[in-house]
Amino acid sequence: MSVNTFRNMSYGLYVVSSLDGDRPVGCIANSIMQITASPATVAVSLNHDNYTNSCVAVTGKFAFSILSEKSAPSIIGGFGFRSSRDNDKFAEVPHVMKEGLPVLTDACGYVVCKVLKTMETETHTVFLGEVIDADVLDESAPAMTYAYYHNVIKGTSPKNAPTFLQEDNPEAVPEGEKKIHKWKCQVCGYIYEGETLPEDYKCPICGQGADKFVMIE
Repeated sequence: MSVNTFRNMSYGLYVVSSLDGDRPVGCIANSIMQITASPATVAVSLNHDNYTNSCVAVTGKFAFSILSEKSAPSIIGGFGFRSSRDNDKFAEVPHVMKEGLPVLTDACGYVVCKVLKTMETETHTVFLGEVIDADVLDESAPAMTYAYYHNVIKGTSPKNAPTFLQEDNPEAVPEGEKKIHKWKCQVCGYIYEGETLPEDYKCPICGQGADKFVMIE
């Protein structure tokens, strides 16, 4: 079985948010879909290991911000590769409160839902939510898809994402050709390719410096 065929499925890129008491929490998700139009309902899938999952279960509400191709790549690094259990992710990004939940302003739009039902799988919880608020924030850029993130930004998926695939080992460069090295960001998994890694290089996904990169063969 080739799981690479899953790359052909369509996904968006979202920041799902909720509350831990009064503290905003959130994580990256790409498995969100509209179920019905009237009443408007959507479903979101969150890994059991995501701290946001347990917060949604307690509050009974969740929101999601729809990232665009103009959204700062650092949002993906901040929300996708760190845990809200130990990090105040919303302290680093502009956001507003809608129906008591945080949503990003650097996004196409947002949706706020109250949880109607849940379904448990071995690794994820699927939350079915009734939409209680939604709005368009920016129509100037297309919504970001996972394909755009993977093919254009060259980002990888965190291990809790449904789209996570174990990366293959880089192929060896044929003898006699210029050696191109690869460095991997230890925070978000971004791969930089080149002869050398500049000392002042910053990861385009999570913003970390060159000291967070390790050479891979």
